[in-house]
Amino acid sequence: MAARANWKGFLRLSLVTCPVALYPATTDSEKIHFNQLNKKTGHRIKYLKVDADTGKEVSSDEVIKGYKVDTDTYVEVSNNELENIALESTRTIDIDEFVPKSEIDPRYLIRPYYLVPDGKVGHDAFAVIRETIRNMDMVGIGRVVLTSREHIIGLEPLGKGLMGTLIRYPYEVRDENEYFDGIKDVKVTKDMLDLAKHIVNQKKAHFEPEKFEDHYEEALSELIKAKRQGKAIAHKPRPRGENVVDLMDALKKSLESSEGTRARKQRPADRKRRPHKRAAKAARSTARRKAG
Repeated sequence: MAARANWKGFLRLSLVTCPVALYPATTDSEKIHFNQLNKKTGHRIKYLKVDADTGKEVSSDEVIKGYKVDTDTYVEVSNNELENIALESTRTIDIDEFVPKSEIDPRYLIRPYYLVPDGKVGHDAFAVIRETIRNMDMVGIGRVVLTSREHIIGLEPLGKGLMGTLIRYPYEVRDENEYFDGIKDVKVTKDMLDLAKHIVNQKKAHFEPEKFEDHYEEALSELIKAKRQGKAIAHKPRPRGENVVDLMDALKKSLESSEGTRARKQRPADRKRRPHKRAAKAARSTARRKAG
């Protein structure tokens, strides 16, 4: 079942306007989630809104927003006051400019959405905007309000629709020099670089996300399955990382390991089975016939 639209409004390029809906392009609903329980009773934990000083519960209609100025001072802001500063982009994504996709720093990208025509009207205008962006190989930059906040959104064609990616403001991106200044300037020798390049070439592949496996999610599923079946859960030691003493030796070993893995993958699938494997298979077939 398709997700509910996060936002509905209008997409506008100058005088061309069409009604659109914005849907989340990603989901975490398939992941395993846990509830918090009382260890003694097994009952779920429930959180209440309480006054930090009196300890008394506060109903939702008595809760307002406040901006902290100092330890005990807050500037109170009501919902009506927030609505009064609502911007036009609460109902309209106005494309302000077009930029080359290659110029967008990936650190600024937040999350993707699908943008589609809303209703039966506006498909022609939507197609005009989509194909204009596609033919010019650019990203349209606009603004949209989600969860009461205005966001920058980048629009690009994706099949018959548009993909809108939320973009961070500059103050949300940390300066890399705060972290990279302490990295030592190391001279990498040609031999080391050649070995490392060889390893990269051995592992070269195409981006195929369907091959990715969430090993932690699989482990969680197995853990829950085992506990439901009443099985004992064995403790697994955590893997330890090893300090690299001889970088050249480590690169050579990595190369040998990569080549070995590649050779195993390239072995012909129709190679002859070993005698003991044939015998084992025959034994299993005999056992199944007897069981039948």
